[in-house]
Amino acid sequence: MSTKTAAADTTPLESFQDLVDYIEAGCKPPEAWRIGTEHEKFGFHTDTLTPIPHDTDRGVRAMLEGLHQRFGWEPVLEKDQIIGLMQPAEEGGGTVSLEPGGQFELSGAPLETLHETCDEVNTHLAQVREVGDELGIGFLGLGVSPKWTMDETPIMPKGRYRIMREYMAKKGNLGRDMMFRSCTVQVNLDFSSEADMIKKLRVGLALQPIVTALFANSPFTEGKPNGFQSFRSEIWRDTDPDRTGMLPWVFDEGFGFEAYADYALDVPMYFLYRDGVYNDVSGKSFRDLMAGKLEGHEGEMPTKDDWVDHLTTIFPEVRLKRFIEMRGADGGPWRRLCALPAVWVGLLYDQTALDAAWDLVKDWTDEERQALRDQVPVTALSTPFRSGTVLDIGREMIDIARAGLTARNRLDRFGDSEAHFLNAVETILEDGRTPAEELLALYDGEWGGDIDRVFSDCAY
Repeated sequence: MSTKTAAADTTPLESFQDLVDYIEAGCKPPEAWRIGTEHEKFGFHTDTLTPIPHDTDRGVRAMLEGLHQRFGWEPVLEKDQIIGLMQPAEEGGGTVSLEPGGQFELSGAPLETLHETCDEVNTHLAQVREVGDELGIGFLGLGVSPKWTMDETPIMPKGRYRIMREYMAKKGNLGRDMMFRSCTVQVNLDFSSEADMIKKLRVGLALQPIVTALFANSPFTEGKPNGFQSFRSEIWRDTDPDRTGMLPWVFDEGFGFEAYADYALDVPMYFLYRDGVYNDVSGKSFRDLMAGKLEGHEGEMPTKDDWVDHLTTIFPEVRLKRFIEMRGADGGPWRRLCALPAVWVGLLYDQTALDAAWDLVKDWTDEERQALRDQVPVTALSTPFRSGTVLDIGREMIDIARAGLTARNRLDRFGDSEAHFLNAVETILEDGRTPAEELLALYDGEWGGDIDRVFSDCAY
């Protein structure tokens, strides 16, 4: 989730078209397309295997201060509390932010190639490990916290999270689990036009359950198997129906920037940020704010910053802002942190591959897409689809992605293309077993039912 790292843009928004124009301004020519990778991880004390709180000498604050002092990251403060870090612009402009339960998130800089993306991931993990080792802190690559209860999970001192935490309890049953006990890896990608955005968003929504299955890596909760391969994905099914889901109307004729802005207007708000304070307006209407009729803030008109904030509180399987966010994968080991953006860049950043991906999914019905979304958290690659399974679709999808990356022909200094970043998922497809199934086999076998083994076998 977002952390404010710059002064608010108080440009007034006076019409619905202003909202549309903001999103449409994300259009870029292909030569300007970039790759932004985000990944979250769980911090834990290596001696006690307990989660790290914020304001202690062996906690989140100490980690952030260590990265600041040793590697030059600039602190981000909220009411004098350090809640994140920002990379100097000349070094790329990435950020380190905190999820509600202390999950450490790298929001990477917008980079041109997957080679640069993976270098960024490796550098970040090396820095985190160097500081963490001195503090006795490790980091875990999983989609859901495998051991800690909600009561054992710390709460980070960010104003927006207090509001969200209270509101979550009024909507679905698992919204707080989403906030405090889940980790994801996602990639943010560009589009060139409204038509390009539409095709990418449709392909992304259709294939997101297939990617969820490939990266399924959250089979444990509170020390034992939870019955899911991606419990993180299941959590999102019961978080908040007003702001999650597969957005079937994206496939309707006439969909475009206006339709998405109109949808976003009717997603209930969480907060209104004014003078450094997050004001609780949860459940209230952005349409009322546009009309100057928001309860408790009558007469106030929205700013561009309000619209930016609001767009970050919408959580469909694929999210549209000034770029497209692919949001459906569990956190995992570093090789899969590089593989996730490779899948989507291969599918979406080469026109021939994008066309092939659309041909693969264009006749899928709303009901079929939703059935995949509903079943994949449990059965993952073995989920049936038409005459085959998700495993069959996954193999075809990754073949398309590999062809797309090969056609991009972005070579590293050794002459290798970006396609080798798919090796980690191709191994999964060859074996026909998800990461979750591998972990469950370890739990039932070598680990002897000892969940504590996850903190060594799945740590970075």
